[in-house]
Formats: sequence, structure tokens, C-alpha cells
Amino acid sequence: MKTNHNPEPDQIILNEVQLLLAEKRTSLSVLRTGLAVITITISVLSVLIATSGFYDFSKVLYLLLPLMLILLILLILGAYLVIRSFRKIRHFDRTIEELKKKHSILSKII
Repeated sequence: MKTNHNPEPDQIILNEVQLLLAEKRTSLSVLRTGLAVITITISVLSVLIATSGFYDFSKVLYLLLPLMLILLILLILGAYLVIRSFRKIRHFDRTIEELKKKHSILSKII
């Protein structure tokens, strides 16, 4: 009785594609998080603009400057997450396309 410890090559390729798709889902989650951070930043700025008639800018400058700095940092973080996610998603898509070209079994499945 012979035991085969090596999985079939087709199974290895399918596992590799599953791994790439799992990483793509992770990148999509990071993209969603980045968009949420940007949305929160824009929402806070909208509230500040909408309520600007109720306060004097010069009297609350010591509160607004740190808040604006925090919002700028959050905006940069959100943009970084979105751009990084787009790049990773494109990389995973290209890798999957290359695997599909190399292995005909993937063309039938995906």
C-alpha cells in the first residue's frame, strides 16, 4: 500500500488561487475601512461648516486647529489605505490572470 504525500498539481494551483482570493477579500476590507475613515473626516468637516454660524472662529481657534490637524491625519490615512488596497487588488487580479493562462483547469473554474 503506497501513500501519496504530495498533493496533485491541480490541487496546489487551486489552493494558490484560493489564497490569492482570500488576500483580495482582505484588501477589499481594508478598502472599506479606508473609505469609512475618509467619510468620517468629511462628515466632521460638514458639521463644523454647518455650525460655523454659532461660534466665532477666533474664539475657538485653539480647539479647531488640533481638530483640523487630526482630520488631516485621518484623511491622509484613509487615502493611504484606499490607494494601497487598489494596488494590492490589481496585483492579485494580475496574478490570478497569469495562473489562468498557465493552467487550463482554472479557465474552466474561474
